[in-house]
This record gives sequence, C-alpha cells and structure tokens, in this order.
Amino acid sequence: MQIQNATPSDLDFIFTLYRHATEYMRPRSTAVFPEFDPELIKTEIAENRQWKLIDDGNVLCIWATTFDDPLIWEEKNADPSVYIHRITTQPDHRGHNLVKKIVDWSKDYARNNQKKYVRLDTVGRNEKLIAHYTNCGFDFLGLIKLNNTEGLPAHYDNASVSLFQIEIK
Repeated sequence: MQIQNATPSDLDFIFTLYRHATEYMRPRSTAVFPEFDPELIKTEIAENRQWKLIDDGNVLCIWATTFDDPLIWEEKNADPSVYIHRITTQPDHRGHNLVKKIVDWSKDYARNNQKKYVRLDTVGRNEKLIAHYTNCGFDFLGLIKLNNTEGLPAHYDNASVSLFQIEIK
C-alpha cells in the first residue's frame, strides 16, 4: 500500500466515494456529508492536501489535510497541528483498518512538517466512531458546540463536534 496526493484525474472518483459515504451515513447518523463544492476539492488537489491510499492500483480511501482549522479548533488552532478531514473508504474496503494506516502516515507527516499534533473531528457524538478513532490511537477530547460555522461545509451548521488528537512525541 502507498499514499499519494490525489490528482485532477481523481476528482470524479473522489465524488463517487463521497456519495457512497453519504449513503452509508444516512441511516446511521444524523449528520451526513453534504454535496461538497467541486472547487474546494480542486483547491485541495492543487495544494497537495487531498490524499489517497492505493493498493495494487486501486484507490481504497481518500482524505484531506490542512495545517489550519480555526473554526473548529478555535484557540487550540494555534498549536502546530495536522488536521485530517473527510476520511472516506471504498465500500468494499470498510473494516480493513485503513484508518490505522492513515494514522501511521499522518504521524510521520506531522513530524516531517514540525507539527505537534494530528487532529480530526466528527460531527455529533457517534459512539462507534469514537471507539474506532480511539482504537486507532487518537485521544477523545470531548464534544464541543461550534460557535461559528460560516465557511464550513453544511453538515457543521448548528452542530456539536467530537474532537480527537494524537500528540507527536
């Protein structure tokens, strides 16, 4: 398995994975992915912040990163961190511990970029997801109500989010 930056030719596949994720979330959660603006994803690709995990020529999952997330992390955004967003797995590969591979990669990525934390969030208090992320090495920091969601994707509107982090040693 290898991790690479997504390319413009991956755009349609990325949106296909988002649609699969939304279908999966709908009966299980009150918060589902909205239709993401294609310009957001194109920008992430152009800035080398959209990633893919590949095995034997197949994309198994995707995610995005950023070094700045002030609307969600507020004052903690000042901490040097890598923020992971929208981990999305091909339906046939769910349950194969791919998040652990992303976590291992993200810790190295954080070290290489002189960051102290790897962080992620998820909308709401999803106990299964909390257990999954903690099993992958994240500390669950709790649930917070977002103060300002202007500029965030629609699933953050009027939401509380579960926060997670790994401290890089």
